[in-house]
Amino acid sequence: MVNSSGVKIAPSILSADFSNLGEQVAEAAKGGADMVHIDVMDGQFVPAITLGPQMVDALRPWTDIPFDLHLMIAEPGRFVADFASAGADIITVHAEACTHLHRTIHQIKELGKKAGVAINPATPISAIEDMLPDLDQVLVMTVNPGFGGQSFISGMIAKIERMRGLINGAGLKAGLEVDGGINLGTAKEAADAGANILVAGSAVYNDRTSVAEAIRKLRESLE
Repeated sequence: MVNSSGVKIAPSILSADFSNLGEQVAEAAKGGADMVHIDVMDGQFVPAITLGPQMVDALRPWTDIPFDLHLMIAEPGRFVADFASAGADIITVHAEACTHLHRTIHQIKELGKKAGVAINPATPISAIEDMLPDLDQVLVMTVNPGFGGQSFISGMIAKIERMRGLINGAGLKAGLEVDGGINLGTAKEAADAGANILVAGSAVYNDRTSVAEAIRKLRESLE
């Protein structure tokens, strides 16, 4: 179990106002976010299409907190160098999208960036178990990727617990990130299961509250 005081909040700009994306990134940083989560979608691995390296480069001057890139794209190894040079700090690829996962992870690390692997709800932990010693971050998807605003799949709590057990049991330092349906009702559940990085989209970027207030409420929900 992770102490709630050590849990990082990573607002996902997928739910932000794309017409004011720079300001939205800066608002998250000023509001107390630990990192900015940037979802990259290609219309192949997932149905939606979002942004590319040029947008990451354009957003980089707006804050100096880490950019946590989640590449929901086919054959991500083709693009990791572009995203690294654009300003990514952490680059996470999907196990399901990589023919040669080991090669892609080490490609990221050779570029001087932290490397992560994401797994979809239907993908077993065993798919990446052998890679854990090489990873800086593991991302457990708690929704099926591709769209924001989905509901948390409660059956993933046991998966988060198992992943935390593997990481701790091997004495590894990899962060355990959860993405999908994180809100005031699910944040503590995910953190109690072992997640120490929570990606929150519509719970942070919405028309009900300010970004800073939303982040503060998420932190309070962990207590």
